[in-house]
Amino acid sequence: MASYDDKLIELCEKAKNTKYELQKLSNEERNKALYEVADNLIRHSADIIAENDKDIANAKERGVSLPLQDRLMLNEERIQAISEGLKQVASLPDPLGDVLERFERPNGLKIEKVRVPLGVIGIIYESRPNVTADAFALTFKAGNSVILKGGSDAINSNIAIVKYIKEALKTVGVNESAVGLIESTDRETTTKFMQMKEYVDVLIPRGSKNLIASVVANSKIPVIETGAGNCHIYIDKAADHDKALSIIINAKTQRLGTCNTAESLVVHKDVLDSVFVDAAKALREKKVELFADRSSLEAFSDAVPASEEDFATEYLDLKMSVKTVDDIDEAIAHINRYSTHHSDAIITEDKAAADKFLNEIDSACVYVNASTRFTDGFEFGFGAEIGISTQKLHARGPMGLKELTSYKYKIIGNGQIRG
Repeated sequence: MASYDDKLIELCEKAKNTKYELQKLSNEERNKALYEVADNLIRHSADIIAENDKDIANAKERGVSLPLQDRLMLNEERIQAISEGLKQVASLPDPLGDVLERFERPNGLKIEKVRVPLGVIGIIYESRPNVTADAFALTFKAGNSVILKGGSDAINSNIAIVKYIKEALKTVGVNESAVGLIESTDRETTTKFMQMKEYVDVLIPRGSKNLIASVVANSKIPVIETGAGNCHIYIDKAADHDKALSIIINAKTQRLGTCNTAESLVVHKDVLDSVFVDAAKALREKKVELFADRSSLEAFSDAVPASEEDFATEYLDLKMSVKTVDDIDEAIAHINRYSTHHSDAIITEDKAAADKFLNEIDSACVYVNASTRFTDGFEFGFGAEIGISTQKLHARGPMGLKELTSYKYKIIGNGQIRG
């Protein structure tokens, strides 16, 4: 353990030293590096897939669920998507140097508020090895160095991806310490990483509710909370039948293992025997098991009774809770109580109900008549995202380039002194 402590400190020191080099790179130099990384991952896709196969084999041996295996899996198509994501990030406008405010004081001081990199960003995440490339792309484009701590389940994939990122950086003359990977998979190293405040400027956890809670509890580094998604869809009494069915099926079944997948249905009592029953039948055809309260269970008997815990659960599986409400106020109260404040939606043709829902639901993303699956940096036009922030300080919702920057004030004087 002591030997990896030394490696961890060295990794953090290199990242801290490198952040000052990265801030000097022009947008053109950063973009050139991103394109080279994108191409290099394609060139070595067979090697990356071979390493990913080891992770998949280990996951199967441990009995990992199919949705979580899907989160872990890489193939030619997904590596191509990763490569395209890198190029899309490169094509985005450079956030650095943006003048957010400019003003002059009565004493003649000229002040500019200018966007700058955060510095060294640490990211702790689980599964989904595409996060390794996405995280590098966004942090690098925004002028930051990054230290990655992936989960043990994707360690072989992550080592391979970082290897070829570093190789590409070296090719274009950029310090390869712009990206670092903690290869130790033990918890002690992860905890020690969370203490590296003198080296790391901000820590971003991506993954399960338990992972995020652990990072928040143990980190001495400022944390941006992301991820856990107990997302709700409320079927209002004024819901359109066809819209409701289409949205619910997409939000729940289009991809099970993501944080923007809908996990909970909230149903107005007036549509229990109509829209809800048809939606429930469609969900069961997709093999979704419903955990229903008493009223919804009476309307659709092919379900099981829900416990209190079900309403607060992010299943990431073919499961969904159902709660019946008397009115929109009860729906909003239920969602605000059990939501992880990620993404919640209402299906309604009543504008007053839609506006009320938009204004009173306390979540990062609130939808009217659309699937929660759109909570995604790519879908919002940000390019690959670093995560979905569910907190309110610094960033909220999909975090793109601008959310990976801070600002500083530049003050120009002409001999002024304070009296």
